[in-house]
Amino acid sequence: MARITLRQLLDHAASHGYAVPAFNINNMEQGIAIMQAAAEVDAPVIMQASRGARSYAGDLMLSHMIDALERTYPDIPLCMHQDHGNDEATCASAIAHGFTSVMMDGSLKADAKTAADYDYNVAITRRVVDLAHWVGASVEGELGVLGSLEHGGGEQEDGHGVEGKVSHDQLLTDPDQAVDFVRATKVDALAIAMGTSHGAYKFSRKPDGDILAMRVVEEIHRRLPNTHLVMHGSSSVPQPLQDMFNQFGGEMPQTWGVPVEEIVRGIKSGVRKVNIDTDCRLAMTAVFRKVAAQSRNEFDPRKFLKPAMDAMRELCRERFEQFGTAGHASKIKVVPLSEMARRYRAGELDPRIDAREPVAA
Repeated sequence: MARITLRQLLDHAASHGYAVPAFNINNMEQGIAIMQAAAEVDAPVIMQASRGARSYAGDLMLSHMIDALERTYPDIPLCMHQDHGNDEATCASAIAHGFTSVMMDGSLKADAKTAADYDYNVAITRRVVDLAHWVGASVEGELGVLGSLEHGGGEQEDGHGVEGKVSHDQLLTDPDQAVDFVRATKVDALAIAMGTSHGAYKFSRKPDGDILAMRVVEEIHRRLPNTHLVMHGSSSVPQPLQDMFNQFGGEMPQTWGVPVEEIVRGIKSGVRKVNIDTDCRLAMTAVFRKVAAQSRNEFDPRKFLKPAMDAMRELCRERFEQFGTAGHASKIKVVPLSEMARRYRAGELDPRIDAREPVAA
């Protein structure tokens, strides 16, 4: 079996200079498409489920589906990750259902809508770290509020996302605070805010440094060179998929996502996990529309789902190759949760803080 923790996988990625795309899933077809792509290019996998996905599919169904995917592809290291956990109970229940990693998003309060203060974030994230590390599971924290630097707000996705306007400072992770946060919480990975947001409508134009602050990624990596960074809201929303969606009856306004070249830039500065959801949804739904338009008498769901899976598989394969993930699955020897727990207890996996003063301009 090849169930792996996020920490072990990102440690390997850091050692070899690559990042791992983290694909959100809701159903069997998405899971199969991801694993087929990974098997084609020998890539390790991060699958993640939001609270909305867990509600949609049910924890028991998701748990057994991941078991089946793991057994079907035993040579592919597979990390199952809770995306945007809102409190301790969400994270603990995910671990109880076989998730090897959880995100505690303490940037928002438990309602997943209200921006939280820094002390709240540190306290709740540390509590989740303590409970997860006791069993060997990994924890991703978030510092700064995910949202748009263009309009100063967030986007709701599966019921998660800040409501109302937030300050520009809240939308950008503070590098000095990041050092303190990692030291205080002992998170295994840190999601940072630099202008990305959930959903398809991230930017009203091709993003530049004013609305996609990659400089924040680079500065945090300079201060925390040993910390694994995470980019949320990083679908690229490819133009050909937008065009196909609209060609066959959709009404998606023109939008821009995070360019792959900017993600690659981030990978060079410590980004090891890249969250992708919209691209997978769009790849599948564009094909649904195409099949419905071109085969108007078709009623077999498989005739919609199979080509949609093929489209998602191709997208996942591209991201594995673009992020340097391809070719690494067979190089990883999975460490069991029990051994990871021992290493945490022994302090072997405590953060290595190497904060550095900013260089004068």
